[in-house]
Amino acid sequence: MTAFRRGRRTWIEQPDGYQRPGTFVGEAGNASWFGGQPGAYVVYAETRSGEEVALIRITPRDDEVEADATRPG
Repeated sequence: MTAFRRGRRTWIEQPDGYQRPGTFVGEAGNASWFGGQPGAYVVYAETRSGEEVALIRITPRDDEVEADATRPG
């Protein structure tokens, strides 16, 4: 299980190293059953298009981390 929750704003690393802003939608659990890396579904902010990506390519956006730190209990 990931530390991400649905709707979490994230950065998604692209093959060229560039990071695109996006939103975490949910886990894609089938990859690990077939020997692949754990995956997740994301939606890119600028295009509203979705994609399944390796979970390791996703990091939380700093502005979201700061908001979590101030959110009550």
